[in-house]
Amino acid sequence: MARPEKVRLGEILVQQKLLSEEQLSLALQDQKRTGRKLGRVFVENGFVTEEQISGALAKQLNIPYINLKFYNTNPEIVRRLPETAARRFRAIALEDRRGALLIGLSDPTDLFAYDEIARLVKANIELAVVNETEVLAAIDRIYRRTEEITEAARELEQDLGDSFVDFGNLAANPGLEEAPIVKLLQSVFDDAVQVRASDIHIEPQESRLQIRFRIDGVLHLQTEADIRIATPLALRLKLMSDLDISEKRLPQDGRFVIKVRTNRVDVRISTMPTQYGESVVMRLLNQGGTTLRLDAIGMPPKLVDRFRSIVARPNGLVLVTGPTGSGKTTTLYSALSELNSVEKKLITVEDPVEYRLPGINQVQVNEKIELSFARVLRSALRQDPDIVLVGEMRDQETAAIGLRAAMTGHLVLSTLHTNDAASTPLRLMDMGVPRYMVGSSLQAVLAQRLVRVICESCTSEYDPTPTEREWLKPELGEHAAATRFFHGKGCSHCNGMGYRGRTGVYELLEMTSAVVNAANHHDPSVFLKAAHAQMEGETLRRHAVQLAVQGRTTIAEAMRISNQLDE
Repeated sequence: MARPEKVRLGEILVQQKLLSEEQLSLALQDQKRTGRKLGRVFVENGFVTEEQISGALAKQLNIPYINLKFYNTNPEIVRRLPETAARRFRAIALEDRRGALLIGLSDPTDLFAYDEIARLVKANIELAVVNETEVLAAIDRIYRRTEEITEAARELEQDLGDSFVDFGNLAANPGLEEAPIVKLLQSVFDDAVQVRASDIHIEPQESRLQIRFRIDGVLHLQTEADIRIATPLALRLKLMSDLDISEKRLPQDGRFVIKVRTNRVDVRISTMPTQYGESVVMRLLNQGGTTLRLDAIGMPPKLVDRFRSIVARPNGLVLVTGPTGSGKTTTLYSALSELNSVEKKLITVEDPVEYRLPGINQVQVNEKIELSFARVLRSALRQDPDIVLVGEMRDQETAAIGLRAAMTGHLVLSTLHTNDAASTPLRLMDMGVPRYMVGSSLQAVLAQRLVRVICESCTSEYDPTPTEREWLKPELGEHAAATRFFHGKGCSHCNGMGYRGRTGVYELLEMTSAVVNAANHHDPSVFLKAAHAQMEGETLRRHAVQLAVQGRTTIAEAMRISNQLDE
């Protein structure tokens, strides 16, 4: 392919009637003032989209436009272009065409990039246009740090040798950045954030140390290393979390903050003694990438409106229920961030504080100094709050105080571990809370789960098995046979899993007068019948099936949610 010629992007867009002369003039003035790239100015001002720019360049230069969202990249070919050059030029190697390497460039008119890439790959190159946002996402996904992590682990093994090393002294070491233990941890955290991992599991086995990431609710093996590095890793993480490094017999919990690229990541750490050493699990909370809004977490629009109207009430208790890792805290914080205003005083009582929100008074529970949920909650109510968030209703005392606060003019938000919405009021009564208090204070219960979303890059139509069709009949009836369903075949975008990302599945029980009256009946079945009638079939199972019908998740995921409810 001949070396490309320099062209003017603005003129191309005007010629193809995607941009007006006036918009071009405004964009040029903005570019001169800010120094940003012209294409970025067009997009950020809403004049054109990235896809329109890419399509226009492809048409002008007579080269293909490749949508990376639907392109199954080959990591071996991609890595023929060094990561630094890929990021610098917004470029990606796509295909070996026997004598020429197909390179996707977000700006194929960049002559310097063309020459430098040809020099680096030592081959003739052909160009295609790619979207800048998508090429950066692909680079983050493919140039993972697996090799770097393995190499850092090997370096640490060699550093250990056969002698004992006091890693407790690393905290005061001025050359800490070069220590193999720190390089290994930095690589692990970088890679975990890059692949959207929610948890890092460091687990000593009999002869090896394994490091696993939880991505979209599923654990994946990241690397294995010499068992000898297990103890120094645990010690270093304890130092970072201000935990007791001499205590190896008891579980410990802590937290620390790291910076990965431009993101601030809060890390919750839990250590537990096991047969072969201390197991360490770290939950990653990416503060920079969190959108705390109810309409951004997968809740259906009608349910968002109902839930917003409930949490806008001046008093009462609102509970969010579900198992660990079902997104309860994210839902509560999304509600809290929408309620947060100068006119209201908000206090949270948590263990631990997961998200830090400006303008909110957040209290960390500390059982070691007898700073329990109940004790903090009593003090919080003396601070004249309008809204109180209690991290979890763990016992009868905390539940009773929360319900009394709801009766005396406060809005109380909290979580509870129950299977579904209908069983939650009964669970409160089982904890010893009086029936009248549940009926008069509890406003609503939102139950939720998380289901995996089909990867949009490899989604394809799927013919359900006889078992799946039979399972769908109670929900879809005669429409089950005519409905089209989808699944993910597996591609480079989803690491062959067929899923990428998760979304919420919800059901909402409002404590109407009929439900409250049923709650005061001594027979639990009367209440359950009234609760299910109030929800009118808008259940977790029904929402999961709706997502499968919409092609957002699979029947297998919907069945998994159903099986959890039946347990």
